[in-house]
Parts: sequence; C-alpha cells; structure tokens
Amino acid sequence: MDYFIYSDVSLDIEHSFAKEEDIRFVPMEYMVGEDTFRCTELQSDEAMHNFYEKLRLKQETKTSQITPIHYMDCFEPLVRDGKGLIYLCLSSGLSDTCSSASLAVQELEEKYGEVHIEVVDTLGATGGMGLLAEMAAKNRRQGMSLEENAADLRKHALDIQYWFKVEDLMYLMRGGRVSAATAIMGTALNIKPILTIKSDGKLDTIDKKRGNKQAVKGLISHFEETYNPELGNTVYICCADCMKDAKSLKESLLAAHPELDVKITMLSPIIGAHTGPDMLSLIHFGRNR
Repeated sequence: MDYFIYSDVSLDIEHSFAKEEDIRFVPMEYMVGEDTFRCTELQSDEAMHNFYEKLRLKQETKTSQITPIHYMDCFEPLVRDGKGLIYLCLSSGLSDTCSSASLAVQELEEKYGEVHIEVVDTLGATGGMGLLAEMAAKNRRQGMSLEENAADLRKHALDIQYWFKVEDLMYLMRGGRVSAATAIMGTALNIKPILTIKSDGKLDTIDKKRGNKQAVKGLISHFEETYNPELGNTVYICCADCMKDAKSLKESLLAAHPELDVKITMLSPIIGAHTGPDMLSLIHFGRNR
C-alpha cells in the first residue's frame, strides 16, 4: 500500500523489524549537561549504555518538544509527492507531540487541500508504541487502507498494558510524579514504585516494593493478572541499561509462558532522560485499560 508508517524516536522496537518494514522516524532532541543531541533514528545499545553512564554520573538531562514546524518539515515532502502516512505519537497524556502533529496536519490541509495523514495517539510509549508499529506494518502487508489501519490501531491502543519500575526516585520527583519527601524517604528505604500508563495516557503509581527483587516479582504479578494471549503473545521488555535484570525477567516469563515472543530493547534517550538508568518495563497485550 502506498503509505508510510512514522513514529517519533521515543518508540522502542526491534531494530531489524523497523528496517525491514521501513518504519520511519520524526527526530527529537535531548540534552545532557550543556550538550544537545538530535536523535534521528534508533540508537545502538552501545550509544545507550554511554548515555546512561552519563546519567549515573548525575549529569542533568532534558528533552524538548517537537514543534508543528518540525512536523511540517518532515511531512510536507510526502504530501507534495501525493503520499500518505500514519504517525504513531507518544501519548497525549505524557507529551504535546500529538497536538503539535495535528496542528501541522491542519496547516498542510490549508496549504494543499486534502492530505492523507492519520495522527494516532498511542496513549502509551516505548515498547507499546513498538507493538502498535508492528501491528501497523502487519495491517499494511495485509492490504488495509491508510484509514482502516489507523482505525484498527486506535481500537487496540488500550489493549496494551504497561508495567515498569524505576531505580532512582529523583527522576520522578523532577518530573513532578512524586514529591521531594517521597523521593527522599523512598530512596532511604530502598522503595521501588511500580507505575503504569492509565487509559487517559497518563502515568500512575500503582504499587510499591522494597528492593529490586520484589519489584520485578511485582511486574510479573501484574502481567499475570492482565495478559490476554488472544490479543497477541509479543512482550517487550524495555530496560535503561540493566540488561542482566531484563534477561532474568525474560527467563521468568518464558518459564511460565513458553509461547511468548519476548523482545528486549534499550529504552530510548527521550524516555530515559525522565526515568533515569536501570528502569525496567514489561509491556504486553492484555485486558483493556
């Protein structure tokens, strides 16, 4: 079918799949200390390790929003060529990328008339966006039109469950997710919060465990409560440079569910800048949020 699949680079997905299916990316910028980096594609594990090592050295990190102008620059050449695209954007509950992309589409419509662009709010992030990108590619291969594909993706966005734990509560504090008192006390007591993404696309703390071992057990427990194999058996484990923990989690999942297709990826710097190193997430198809 004559349309493209785009996402921003906050997505986590197997590199080989993205290349084979020609998944394309809208660049994003992040800052480490005084340096600004323009992220235009999926990053290598080595590059991500170096990024998280800088975070472990307490270098300050920030990200910047994609503006409507940047979306115009990315999408307009396709519009001029009469091409269409689906854009899978980071949750509207976590970022303004969805509204910025929609504004850019409006501008293109005013300039060119009818355009064939579908902005899909994933109501999620990281590996969940990866699951939807895989679904989009499969739908395209099976002959779905641009509009049919986008509708199917919106239908299933809330069938993706997100469970993750963070190592350093100070990152959540800086993002306004926990109070300073909670961050300080939780750090002293080795408390690891477990977070999810709600149906409105926003973060929520749903559990607290003491120590990494109990936190990982908590991730598995939430998986068991919500996993729905009828929707799909692919699981994404996205880690912020804690590959040993990720592999251990994969082994535990496969021991109980050998039918799973478990994929491990490094968390993108766009999300990792807000979670810090050693974040571990478990993302899968499950009970509708």
